[in-house]
Amino acid sequence: MSDISITVRIGALPPSRLDKALARDVPEEAHLSRSRLARLIAEGAVRRDGVAVTDTKAAVAEGDLFEITVAEAVESDMVAEAIPLDILFEDDDLLVVNKPAGMVVHPAPGSPTGTLVNALMHHFGDNLSGVGGEKRPGIVHRIDKDTSGLLVVAKSDAAHHGLAAQFADHSIERQYLALCYGVPDAGSPRLRGVRGVSIEQGNTIKITTNLARHKTDRQKQAVLFQGGRHAVTRVQVLETFGDHAALISCRLETGRTHQIRVHLAHAGHGLIGDPVYGGRRKMPATAAGAEAAKTFSRQALHAATLGFDHPVTGDGMRFEAPLPEDLAALLAALRGL
Repeated sequence: MSDISITVRIGALPPSRLDKALARDVPEEAHLSRSRLARLIAEGAVRRDGVAVTDTKAAVAEGDLFEITVAEAVESDMVAEAIPLDILFEDDDLLVVNKPAGMVVHPAPGSPTGTLVNALMHHFGDNLSGVGGEKRPGIVHRIDKDTSGLLVVAKSDAAHHGLAAQFADHSIERQYLALCYGVPDAGSPRLRGVRGVSIEQGNTIKITTNLARHKTDRQKQAVLFQGGRHAVTRVQVLETFGDHAALISCRLETGRTHQIRVHLAHAGHGLIGDPVYGGRRKMPATAAGAEAAKTFSRQALHAATLGFDHPVTGDGMRFEAPLPEDLAALLAALRGL
């Protein structure tokens, strides 16, 4: 295994702390993010005048010369599994995949195998680049286990950093299709009275709150207005089924855990099938699709559209994934077909 040595000279008017200064001045082709640089600093891999600097907040001055030692990417201990994937696009830097409902994105104590990452490890084989110092897929964003739809995955550090930057500045286009209880009517006095709800042009419902882990149920997220993380969802009604249910489009400005599910429940329109946030709401037995809605076994949510600029070529890219069979069948039932 061979290490890579990168020399960085600090330019004029540097930021006040080492990690920020290095992130600004490190050669672009090194593909070292600020978080990666912070880890390298803590590991003693950054030296000034031959002496390791391990404090990310260390002062720097114009002209300071740093040597960064980056270890060759190591093999991941994640298990590669031959799981079929629905791949919409792939090149040397990234891959766009249509994830089925029921598949966890990343291995965790409760789901060590059978995940999207396990499948990607097998698919990439020996062609996987080192993302963050380890040969593994770069998971830039996630969707819930029981949410279906589109994900972009980085195969290189360059793609990982470029995509992460687009997610951070909210320039990624993310549209979800969902089926909810009731009809989120932009003209409803009740809905307009819900804290955090506002109405934008075109009867778009904007839900703005903070989100944080629930105080008593650590598996859930809760709406807050002080503390937590800023979250914004925009909702448009595409089709209604009496006043019992609606097909809606949800566009994410931010991407917090369970964001759409929590925001729709907060607005009084929990998603059909959602066992955590959908509540006990039911449709009248006489309504079309009532039985299908009652027995639907997951949250009726699908990541339908994903748009971004290719982080290496700069080309605009946009992908769409049709509704999976279970959601299409539920929609047909609600239509009375």
